[in-house]
Amino acid sequence: MGRTKQKEGEPTIIKKYANRRLYDTGRSSYVTLDDLCEMVKEGHDFVVQDAKSGEDITRPVLTQIIVEQESNGEQNLLPISFLRNLIGFYGDNMQGLVPNYLDQTLEIFVGNQERMREQINKSFEGMSGMQNMFPGSSAFEEMNKQNMAMFERTMKMFMPYNGDQDDKSEKK
Repeated sequence: MGRTKQKEGEPTIIKKYANRRLYDTGRSSYVTLDDLCEMVKEGHDFVVQDAKSGEDITRPVLTQIIVEQESNGEQNLLPISFLRNLIGFYGDNMQGLVPNYLDQTLEIFVGNQERMREQINKSFEGMSGMQNMFPGSSAFEEMNKQNMAMFERTMKMFMPYNGDQDDKSEKK
């Protein structure tokens, strides 16, 4: 998909019209939410603006993409317990801290993801035969444990009530 930007270093402007159509000003063509999803995955920066008012509506459009991905996907990315906890933070006195925390946590996860990909590549490069399909998998397990432990510790800090009650009710 060929992309051109407005100016070098600036995000592409996507205009959303009253008829719900999305127009990519960088390519001078209409796009769909699926196209925007692919742009995100490819690392293209864009801003969605209401065509009439000029208001930045990037957040609701990205949220709409997530909702569609969650409802259409066979494998969901967001567990129900996470969604419930997230909803619980709206209006809570900790609400202001959550976006920064989630952003930082995801950055750490992405960094670990890159290390995991490098480990997989090294594992396959050094493989002779099929004796051990995933050498170094203990490194993946350790990174996953560290990510989950950090996430759980931080979520407990933000919990307005004791998280143990949730655990018991989910197991029923």
